Amino acid sequence: MTSDSTGNKVPDEGLYGHPTERMPVLFIGHGSPMNAIEENEFVSGWREAGKRLPKPSAILCISAHWQTRGTMVTAMEHPRTIHDFGGFPEQLYDIRYPAPGDPRLARATKAVVSDRIIELDEKWGLDHGAWSVIRRLYPDAGVPVVQMSLDYYQKPQSHYDLAKELSSLRRKGVLIIGSGNMVHNLAMVSWDHIDTPGFAYDWATEASERMKQYILNGDHRHLIDYSSQGRAFNLAVPTAEHFLPLLYTLALKEEDEAIELFNDKAVAGSLTMTSVRIG
Repeated sequence: MTSDSTGNKVPDEGLYGHPTERMPVLFIGHGSPMNAIEENEFVSGWREAGKRLPKPSAILCISAHWQTRGTMVTAMEHPRTIHDFGGFPEQLYDIRYPAPGDPRLARATKAVVSDRIIELDEKWGLDHGAWSVIRRLYPDAGVPVVQMSLDYYQKPQSHYDLAKELSSLRRKGVLIIGSGNMVHNLAMVSWDHIDTPGFAYDWATEASERMKQYILNGDHRHLIDYSSQGRAFNLAVPTAEHFLPLLYTLALKEEDEAIELFNDKAVAGSLTMTSVRIG
């Protein structure tokens, strides 16, 4: 820590120099790990989204695939590529995404959060919720990446409130990405429709349409309280981890910012790939 002109303690990161223009925020519906090696319409959507983004100084990613007790951020110089899945082709396990980490951003993230302790982690790395998407946005792996975990002891409102505290990072060149799926029920996947994008069960369509309406109308309250929205939502979000990254993205929206949906299609009946750009 250093002191400013009034004697107050401030982080000593000097994070990426002077404030920048406000970076956009993304929620990415990441779907199957196979999207890391396949060419399909969703991969094309990610790639096009990457072309339209300003070049960030670093990325802070909140992935559905890192749940912890307490909140952690990766703080190593060289995060490993984690293959946190099973039963896929060897080609998928051979992929490495060698983006550097950013200990300065990890410390800055810890510093901007006031309502809880953020722990610095040296063990995790980049799970497939992060690298399978980010490698399509930035294939040269030249942008540093830090992951933030999901504290599974916290309620949705607490996650939303935490996300709001990250807002100042957007003006430090940091691209914040939530990675999950709005509708995600693997127990009800229709294997007969695995290769027919667009097929969705009635409950999945209902939940998806209502979620999108809430997003576009700025109605975050109903999304935070997703477990009280009835049968369609309960089937769409049987567990929280894939839905919570959406709340991190929405919490960062400022009043003057536009919202854009892309990759807005269902797969296998019980998943949606819908992604959101804010700003």
